[in-house]
Amino acid sequence: MEARLCLIFFLLPILSFLSLSDAHDLQIVNAERRIDLTSHIVKVFLTFKVENTGTSPASEFLLAFPPAQADHLALVKAAVATGKKKKKTYIPLDVNPTELPDAPNGAKFASISLKNPLNAGETATFEVLLELTHSLEPFPAEISQSESQLVYYHDSAIILSPYFIKQQTTFIKTPSTRVESFSRVDPTNRVGTELKYGPYADRAPYSFSPIIIHFENNNPFAVVEELVREIEVSHWGSLQITEHYKLAHAGARHKGVFSRVEYQSRPTISGISSFKHLLALLPPRVHSVYYRDEIGNISSSHLRSDSRKSELEIEPRYPLFGGWKATFVIGYGLPLQDFLFESPDGRRYVNFSFGCPLLETVVDKLTIKVVLPEGSQDPSAEVPFPVEQHLETSYSYLDVVGRTVVVLEKTNVVPEQNTPFQVYYTFKPFFMLAEPLMLASAFFLFFVACVAYLHMDFSISKS
Repeated sequence: MEARLCLIFFLLPILSFLSLSDAHDLQIVNAERRIDLTSHIVKVFLTFKVENTGTSPASEFLLAFPPAQADHLALVKAAVATGKKKKKTYIPLDVNPTELPDAPNGAKFASISLKNPLNAGETATFEVLLELTHSLEPFPAEISQSESQLVYYHDSAIILSPYFIKQQTTFIKTPSTRVESFSRVDPTNRVGTELKYGPYADRAPYSFSPIIIHFENNNPFAVVEELVREIEVSHWGSLQITEHYKLAHAGARHKGVFSRVEYQSRPTISGISSFKHLLALLPPRVHSVYYRDEIGNISSSHLRSDSRKSELEIEPRYPLFGGWKATFVIGYGLPLQDFLFESPDGRRYVNFSFGCPLLETVVDKLTIKVVLPEGSQDPSAEVPFPVEQHLETSYSYLDVVGRTVVVLEKTNVVPEQNTPFQVYYTFKPFFMLAEPLMLASAFFLFFVACVAYLHMDFSISKS
């Protein structure tokens, strides 16, 4: 044991040195960053042209994030681009969080694994998508019904990277031309709704130049603080979905008194940052849709359905201003044959979409419960990104041993994560007869009891 510990402590500095040497062997020939601030979900598109200036092949590329940005990072996607212009193709790459020793200012890192190592002297082009939540800070923090919403965005004019960058440019797009103020790091240029920082040449690794942009953003800051989705699987031909929402407006808080007359008479000015309807994309062939809250059914909803998709437009009982909240439930049924399949190894699996069906909505905490039929065994879930998983047991009508429930939990969920996931399990067809046999036995015993009661004589003496 002592020898193993000594070997581990001896290898750690070597591995750290190798990782740092790999970082110095790469350099970014050209970097372009486009930041989209038109929604409350910040989208960052990065394009890197990377060259291997070392002597050994490189198998990974590192992304660096400031600590404040890493805390709000919801999604990281990467792909390598091959070909030119219209014939360009993209190969997805695996991205995993990693750590580097002695990282300056607490920087966080993610490692992009390359399909093919980048040999010495070769170049490759990477494209990265980042999505950040809760990154826009309302200022002022409170506004009246007739005021527009102004927000702050903090970032760096220089792309934070562990590599030397020969040339880089940053473009920032705002929702409107109203920009109260922005930091200048020459050269800086503004045209319409776009800010341009750069080009900057020959920047050393970990260069950083903080900037602040104060601009108008009246788009709805719809945040689902908690969403619990229950997917009940029945082998008798249906899939029942029940979704419990706790919705909030995460923008600047509303101050003063709300005037319904002003809100309806001046819809383009009064309450411009509020929202009174949301759009949910549901699977096709949906049926038995309902929408209600604690008071009861809400009739202000519209369903449009065809063979490819279903759109449910809902309206809360009142428009939502900054700081206001609403709770409601959406339920619907789906045909089982569209979502239940059989794998080659004989197991059955449910294929459904992860995430929230509401468009342009951030989910702070998402819980998905897949209720399997009674008698299901060996459940397992396959999700394309890390989630917390555990099993529960629930009881419904006529259940004896209970139903297995696969519970998936994730925080900070964005619409880009509405991707399919699968829940596998084994099931013996005999269990489908358990409830019919139970009902038949109960009716038979009741019938026997009635017959026995009619043939029994309870009189004290004969007449």
